[in-house]
Amino acid sequence: MVKATAIVPAAGSGSRMGTGVKKQYLILEGIPVLGHVLKVLEKSTVIKSVVVIVGSGEEGYCRVAVVEKLGLKKVIAIVPGGKERQDSVYNGLLALSPDTGLVVIHDGARPFLDSKCLQAVVEAAGVYGAATCATPVKDTVKFADGEDFVSRTLPRERLWLVQTPQAFRYDIIFGAHRRARDDKYTATDDAGLVEYLGLPVKIVPGAYSNIKITTPEDLIVASVMIKKNGV
Repeated sequence: MVKATAIVPAAGSGSRMGTGVKKQYLILEGIPVLGHVLKVLEKSTVIKSVVVIVGSGEEGYCRVAVVEKLGLKKVIAIVPGGKERQDSVYNGLLALSPDTGLVVIHDGARPFLDSKCLQAVVEAAGVYGAATCATPVKDTVKFADGEDFVSRTLPRERLWLVQTPQAFRYDIIFGAHRRARDDKYTATDDAGLVEYLGLPVKIVPGAYSNIKITTPEDLIVASVMIKKNGV
């Protein structure tokens, strides 16, 4: 079975949460949000090791409050992040050996990581070199002009909402980050950097439950999901 190293960016400030504690450390049904992510990776048969990226100066806290508290054995490094998410992921890539095979990147604020999707995206990356989980768009999507009038309706059947996990061959994603740094190019996700290289990214169906914790309302919804469904 193909196995990958996971990089978990969790260095965001969480300003939209409006709390004194960063969202990745907020307690969700007894466990930090980040802990939920790391527990899934710990149990996964396709993940061999994990690198966690946190805010500069938080390395010790993360190790004690999350990794050691939950008895996680796959976390091999906790590294400081950069100014932006893209910089943080690059720091995580630098912590890996150049002969690393496959890399999974998953947001530390997405606690409902689906193990089947994780395996599927790793397998797809092994075949195609780059893959991302995504869900089909449910609503009709309009494209607006510069004055907020509808310009056209986009074909819903070809639109996807991109999530993490995303998986890549190490040489592809590291090369994509290096090219982006050289060109001062910024993308909203790592798959976008691979697209910038002109390389294909395979879409793997994700789960609608794979929400990202961004606002206080998201935390409430996540708590209800755990209590109701045990996800």
